[in-house]
Amino acid sequence: MQRPAVTAALAAATAAALLLAGCSSGDGGQPSATTGSSPGSAKTGGSSASPGGADAPPAKGSVKVVRTVAGDLDSPWGLAALPDGDLLVSSRDEGTITRVDADSGRKTEVGEVPGVAPAGEGGLLGLAVSPDFASDRMVYAYFTTASDNRIARMLYDDKKPAGSQLGAPDTVFKGIPKGIIHNGGRIAFGPDRMLYAGTGETGDTGLAQDRESLGGKILRMTPDGEPVHGNPEADSVVYTWGHRNVQGLAWDAEKRLWASEFGQNTWDELNLIEPGRNYGWPEAEGRADESDLVDPVEQWSTEEASPSGIAVAKGSVWMAGLRGERLWRVPLDGTKPVAEPQAFLKGEYGRLRTVVAAGADRLWLVSSETDGRGSPGEGDDRILLLQVT
Repeated sequence: MQRPAVTAALAAATAAALLLAGCSSGDGGQPSATTGSSPGSAKTGGSSASPGGADAPPAKGSVKVVRTVAGDLDSPWGLAALPDGDLLVSSRDEGTITRVDADSGRKTEVGEVPGVAPAGEGGLLGLAVSPDFASDRMVYAYFTTASDNRIARMLYDDKKPAGSQLGAPDTVFKGIPKGIIHNGGRIAFGPDRMLYAGTGETGDTGLAQDRESLGGKILRMTPDGEPVHGNPEADSVVYTWGHRNVQGLAWDAEKRLWASEFGQNTWDELNLIEPGRNYGWPEAEGRADESDLVDPVEQWSTEEASPSGIAVAKGSVWMAGLRGERLWRVPLDGTKPVAEPQAFLKGEYGRLRTVVAAGADRLWLVSSETDGRGSPGEGDDRILLLQVT
């Protein structure tokens, strides 16, 4: 499908909002490879854990849109798969979590997260399902309150009536700086069963290099929100620093952590994360070739990417682009790309917020046209099921 035409007034309003926000999430970019939609009725895989294969992927891949899983979503942000294959999706601005039947697309509101204070880029953001969900039934959420960003867990009881299936939030971690922009927000459980969170520097660039601040960091903690043995500092959850705004976290087959990061005006980044390292911001944007800073594995101009979520499947990192309105594929051999990144779906579904592995060779992809910076059309926003090679 092609995006509907945007009126001059709407385009001007969008441009003004982007200038006010100061983030790399508008429109633009250069031509790239795309694939068209191909509706179908294939069933998704039942697990969101899908590391890439051990062998190097081919230099060229492909993407097929199997079907639209669900549509008419309002400001979707986080996506997490339940053990039975159904999906939970957060609404940034409404502060609600909705369950989506992965086969039929039927939507059921699970509940509203109390205390969410949406504004700008803040609100109800990332979701993660406990690795022990079968026994503890816990869903984790990263969200903005009136005073901070925090992570809370809630008991999910789907036997209760729709809209009241979430228990009271149990805050496991708080005090992450908040702002109108750069709130980070992605959370995920790693192969070590620890909880990781990407945070932003809220537009205050100095926080990224401040080791005492939680802004502009990747955090690693226990499911109870405590520092983890093996962290760079025993009494701290800070895992890496020098980040501008991390919204993508994913692990490969060798349990290596990858993260996407928004640049300011020049370079967006895909980083291989090493504990205790400095990723440069604001001293560097993109590759700096400085011995004390970690250079990105790949970088893009901000109009081509503005990356949010990432996933690993078929030996490649897949990266959702907001301003770039495309899905990037980075084929990897170990820690190195084996070919130039490929771009798919350019402009076909608008801004792309979140991508999650859905089995060995499938992805769920979430659009982000209703976040105040897009041009929503009929059916937006949506969750797509993709077949990838």
